[in-house]
Amino acid sequence: MKQLLILTLLSFVTITSAQEKTTLTLKDAIKYALDNKADAKKAQLKVENSEYQIQEVRSRALPQITANGSLNYNPILQTTVIDGSAFGAPGTTIQAAFGQKWNSTAGVTLTQNLFDQSVFTGLKAARTTREFYQINNQLTEEEVIERVANNYYQVYVLRQKLALAETNLKTTTKVRDIVKGQYDNGLAKKIDLDRMTVNLSNINTQKQQIINAVQLQENALKFYMGMPMNSQIDIPQTEFEVTPTSISETPNTANRSEYLLLKKQEELLVLQKKATLAAYYPTLSLSASYNYIGQGPQMPWFAKPTDGVYWSDFSAIGLNLRVPIFAGFGTRAKVRQADVQLKTVQEDIKDTQLALDLDYKNAKTQIENSIITLQNQKENMRLADEILKNINNNYLQGLASLTDLLDAENASTEAQNNYTAAVLDYKLAEIKLIKSKGELKTLINK
Repeated sequence: MKQLLILTLLSFVTITSAQEKTTLTLKDAIKYALDNKADAKKAQLKVENSEYQIQEVRSRALPQITANGSLNYNPILQTTVIDGSAFGAPGTTIQAAFGQKWNSTAGVTLTQNLFDQSVFTGLKAARTTREFYQINNQLTEEEVIERVANNYYQVYVLRQKLALAETNLKTTTKVRDIVKGQYDNGLAKKIDLDRMTVNLSNINTQKQQIINAVQLQENALKFYMGMPMNSQIDIPQTEFEVTPTSISETPNTANRSEYLLLKKQEELLVLQKKATLAAYYPTLSLSASYNYIGQGPQMPWFAKPTDGVYWSDFSAIGLNLRVPIFAGFGTRAKVRQADVQLKTVQEDIKDTQLALDLDYKNAKTQIENSIITLQNQKENMRLADEILKNINNNYLQGLASLTDLLDAENASTEAQNNYTAAVLDYKLAEIKLIKSKGELKTLINK
């Protein structure tokens, strides 16, 4: 019995912990997403990987040292035909075999690039690549912020609609109970009671649909945050106080991440063209090697001269010059391809600049219209609520019909839903305006 009680308590604690809700402000949601969402993590990994790319290119400018070794057995030695006069037998030909059945070599080789234009260009390109991925990381973070903020506000709207449906359900239930009481006392018609019952059933259905929509939207928000689906979240009401956003002059598109990314891509293509042109330049390198060789009739390892095996060393130091003369016009074709790619990205830059200007103009217009709509819907909601209160009092006093009451309830519900939708439109327009100004990261500081 005692063990059963303990298990029951543990189960209760587990269930209670699982149902605990995390209060989630927009700032918290964005920070969580930047720390946990796969897109943000992958962008950060690309920045980290760019450091290794720089190290890889830098290695080409550093000395390259290799060790080598070999062991060879020659079952049949190659013979060479030589003139016998060199050995005091003019007019004869001697066929002699050179070499030993066994030979083994071990050595170290060093190579150092002294001049290679492609290496120097590659280093610049690698550093520019790092800057490219840093900007890409910034752009990815902005995209994550935008998605999280949009879904965050959409969850709010649905929760507001759910709260409204619950309030309407309570109000309609009270009115239905009043009509039922009147019907039981012979003061109301059955059709009036039936209409209230149908209306109550419709509100229940709408509430269930909204509950389902809230769950789906919350799941979407958790996905864009990288949050486990079984987490329970709570969004505070203060997050949705509407304060008109300041609309400044047209922002400088040169500060937008999308524009900066394309400019950095243009810089990379310029360096790519230079790297291709480097194929026309000569290259100069220094090489040095030191080797040790052992030869004899048996395997040289661990053998001595008494065994017929002799070891000796040799080394070489040299300069290697390579001068390209003709490559079948292949380099020229590559340079022209690089030119085309460069011109293409330059056109993308012009088009993106126009698109960013368009985004700001549209966002500015949208938020101005949203503010007007929001003010109108707020006034409509106040009037509809006032009308509903008056008609409800008149109905209770027998001065208004049930149809008037139902129409007033529907009008009030519609006005409140319209106001909630207007708040969402304003918030989404606000995010677009902030994005068009390149200030999405300011949402983290709110």
